[in-house]
Amino acid sequence: MNVPSRPTAPPMTDARHLQLLHALEKKLLWLSAWMIHNANHVRPNRDGLKVGGHQASCASVISIMSALYFDVLRPQDRVAVKPHAGPVFHAMNYLFGRQSVDKMARLRQMGGVQPYPSRVKDGPEVDFSTGSVGLGVAMTSFSALMADYVRLHGLGRADIAPGRHIAIAGDAELDEGNIYEALLEGWKHDVRNVWWIIDYNRQSLDSVVPDRLFGRIEGLFRDMGWNVVTMKYGRQLQAAFMRDGGEDLRRWIDDCPNSLYSALTFQGGAAWRQAVLADLGRCRGVRAIIDPLSDDELAALMTNLGGHDIEYIIEQLRAADAAGDQPTCFIAYTIKGMGLPFAGHKDNHAGLMSKEQMEGFRAAMNIRPGHEWDRFEGLDAGADELDAFLASVPFATPLTPDGRTLTAPMVAIPEQLPLPRLAGRKMSTQAGFGDILAEIGRGQGALKELAERIVTTSPDVTVSTNLGPWVNRRGVFDRHTRNDVFRDAKLASAQRWGMAPEGQHIELGIAEQNLFLLLGAAGLSHSLHGARLLPVGTVYDPFVNRGLDALIYACYQNARFLLVSTPSGLTLAPEGGQHQSINTPLIGMSTDRLVSYEPTHVDELAILLRHAFHHMQQPDGSAVWLRLSTRQIEQKARTLDPAAVIAGAHWAVPPAPGARVALAYQGPIAPEAEAAFAELAQEEPGAGLLAVTSPDRLHAGWLAAGRARRTGERAATSHVERILAPLSRDAALVTILDGHPAAHAWLGAVRGQRVVPLGPDRFGQGGDIPDLYREYGLDTDAILDACAQALLG
Repeated sequence: MNVPSRPTAPPMTDARHLQLLHALEKKLLWLSAWMIHNANHVRPNRDGLKVGGHQASCASVISIMSALYFDVLRPQDRVAVKPHAGPVFHAMNYLFGRQSVDKMARLRQMGGVQPYPSRVKDGPEVDFSTGSVGLGVAMTSFSALMADYVRLHGLGRADIAPGRHIAIAGDAELDEGNIYEALLEGWKHDVRNVWWIIDYNRQSLDSVVPDRLFGRIEGLFRDMGWNVVTMKYGRQLQAAFMRDGGEDLRRWIDDCPNSLYSALTFQGGAAWRQAVLADLGRCRGVRAIIDPLSDDELAALMTNLGGHDIEYIIEQLRAADAAGDQPTCFIAYTIKGMGLPFAGHKDNHAGLMSKEQMEGFRAAMNIRPGHEWDRFEGLDAGADELDAFLASVPFATPLTPDGRTLTAPMVAIPEQLPLPRLAGRKMSTQAGFGDILAEIGRGQGALKELAERIVTTSPDVTVSTNLGPWVNRRGVFDRHTRNDVFRDAKLASAQRWGMAPEGQHIELGIAEQNLFLLLGAAGLSHSLHGARLLPVGTVYDPFVNRGLDALIYACYQNARFLLVSTPSGLTLAPEGGQHQSINTPLIGMSTDRLVSYEPTHVDELAILLRHAFHHMQQPDGSAVWLRLSTRQIEQKARTLDPAAVIAGAHWAVPPAPGARVALAYQGPIAPEAEAAFAELAQEEPGAGLLAVTSPDRLHAGWLAAGRARRTGERAATSHVERILAPLSRDAALVTILDGHPAAHAWLGAVRGQRVVPLGPDRFGQGGDIPDLYREYGLDTDAILDACAQALLG
């Protein structure tokens, strides 16, 4: 299949083409409004909760989405739809034959279309999930960056021309700070092929957007190298402005406060007439423009904004498309609720038409009762003509037989990753990670394909998270070749940071939101760009919290990536409390579509790193998180069971059958735990020492086994149940990690055993490891005290 690089739409002078566009525009307005009305006023409500929806937010964007999907978009273009316009998106897919009435009728109900477009729940037509305002907009910029990466590395589909990455954004979304972080990062990387179309209806959830905001928006975008196209007035108003007195009328509208404009829109033609004449009544030219108009005609003229003039929108979009790949911001002036009874009212964001208002709207739309879901009900054009029109628009060409989701072959992962020499050495897991990745970076033999598909990124902590050797071998990605000035000048530096299109590391500024948005975009490359990548992102562990919203968003998209957070915990001792993490193990346990691990030793790390690259590619896989440390601990020569390490725990010292106590450790606390265990074993010779690599995997497996037993699989057991089975039923467990103790506290529920969980639960402070471990109850004495407490019961 060969997807064209340019649409082949009819010229805008084709009158019938315009008539059919207007017909479909009208249909989207009806279907989106009816979908929400049906969910709130027709469908039975079993629990009494407000169902909700955003009829006004849908209405403001109808013309923009009609122009895009029914004329300008190509199948390879990727779109993030404004969250509150989800019903318009579903209605549009219904007209294309890609959505069912059953699912639309169950909007916001189990099995129906989601309140906001969701890649996972709504299926292959959704390019980006957009429920979290602002994140979907920024995601398009990083998706465009990854499209360039894939193309310049020769990894994409040769039969599919480059597409646009388009966000339809509400103006209030631009209050989100991540938008501007992404905007700056996009400028740094010379991102191209991005369109952001702002539905500038000047209303947010609670109020009217401040006047003249568009001027600030325009300046920001121009400063970042974007083209800015302001679509303020439709062709009717433009024509009126050309007449005698037109400039006065334009100036009056330009100076009209947003709040007054919204109020007059809601009040209608009579209010418009009174307000205009109060200021311009002595201007004969203005009187000549408005006096001949009825109230309805005057209201239509005064609300003829650019974002509601489909012909004007198409002209502007086509012109930008023809101009090249410069990122472009379209500021489309619209009216919230356009075409609905509450258009312009400041409280209309979550407003719903009453049953009486819907009956009036139904009559105006010429919809017969019982035919509300008919595709072309109420339209003058016939079904055959409309079907033929829809089949002819560029976006109707299927990207794949199965929808808009591409596929890519999996990358072969060697059975074992290269390990540095370990026996007798002291090494941190962070250093081990850097060494293993650097060896992969050589790209020798079985590692060649793996090395070629890894792309790394970091928010200005590349060297301090041990990515330096990898970057030295694989280079920094840039759309343009840029020499390493220090190297050219023969100045000593451990880092060789020449930039070129073939580089495999994307260096980011200090903005964790951008890190996770880029990981999300890179982790969707197989489905968006048809190229399998293995993205690896590194960040200091405490600052996962800074980007948590974007991390969860990336996981909600089902993006596949490896997050390496290092260093972690109180063990980052001299850095103090703001650089120490407490809660991150709980984040790893509670986040869906994210598997988290904390290996203690480098041999465990090698197993888990290999597992991560494999798991990221599986249909039932997910993103993976490795929490690492800078603390150097003694490495051991031993043979591990990879399955146990991956499942979440293995016995470092197996307990005797019926043992009364076991000590479980996780991460860099191992030396203190081992020292305590050596003393404990003298008093309790049968005690066991358990190495926990993932409370997340242990907990998830335990829950899954419980669900299976409740549904009839009585023999189902989990890894944690099997591993604790040798202990006595009344045995005590003492657990310790450099993280919140709740990550282990649940272990007592597995077999009803006593648990004494240790770990920091309050902010840290500066110090060295002995002082901090003693202060926060992580040292050997604290562990032994806990063991004594546990044995006493």
